Amino acid sequence: MSDEVEPGFVRVRLDLSYDGKDFSGWAKQRQGQRTVQQEIEDALRTVTRSQETYELTVAGRTDSGVHARGQVAHVDLPDELWAEHGDKLLRRLAGRLPHDVRIWRLSEAPSGFNARFSAIWRRYAYRVTDHPGGVDPLLRSHVLWHDWALDVDAMNAAAEKLLGEHDFAAYCKKREGATTIRTLQQLSWERGADGILTATVRADAFCHNMVRSLVGAMLFVGDGHRPVEWPAKVLAAGVRDSAVHVVRPHGLTLEEVGYPADELLAARNLEARNRRTLPGAGCC
Repeated sequence: MSDEVEPGFVRVRLDLSYDGKDFSGWAKQRQGQRTVQQEIEDALRTVTRSQETYELTVAGRTDSGVHARGQVAHVDLPDELWAEHGDKLLRRLAGRLPHDVRIWRLSEAPSGFNARFSAIWRRYAYRVTDHPGGVDPLLRSHVLWHDWALDVDAMNAAAEKLLGEHDFAAYCKKREGATTIRTLQQLSWERGADGILTATVRADAFCHNMVRSLVGAMLFVGDGHRPVEWPAKVLAAGVRDSAVHVVRPHGLTLEEVGYPADELLAARNLEARNRRTLPGAGCC
């Protein structure tokens, strides 16, 4: 599949962030729920006085209630529209967008760039507190309260056994025709000086509910309800385990998306579109 931009158009990269609390996720919904994509596309159409909507492609389609600090998207705009509005577009969008979504940078993308398929990794953070008093009221929309003391060392020991390329079917909500094979590059926990535990989760890509399911399994290890070996056994079983809870979305933030050097973008696009199999797996 080619990532050539149509003649007469320019591909523009958007770097943005949003508070997901009042959004029904990133992607536009048929029922008209409020979404990040809809807000930005509407604002873009308004400030450029366009008759048509220019559709955004995003690096990671976050779910309802999930936040983003380092989200990336792209949009293909007509050359004349970009020439006329490009240098003023950022400030105009700031005046039109609601306060819970901000675009920080608009730039002409290099050849072959695709916000979704060019990405080589996505990094999420999930934040939890086990303070017996609960969550700081000023952080309640971004931190989960876990009502049991958590052992960070046990959680990190369990996390190490999940790293690498695996079929994460046990930790994903299955989607028809989609693979659940992913390469988990980092899964680690750290307790900050404020007592908040932050999970850093990085992978080449994520399947639906993967991060929140992994966090749910780690919390059960951290509070002593399951042994350190349990999450790896669930992974090896390859089926959803009812004991793995999908934690609430508000503790999750997409922090950063990584891309290769410009000259490697085209090759990455092709690689990312290939359906993956594990070594030794049968075809199709």
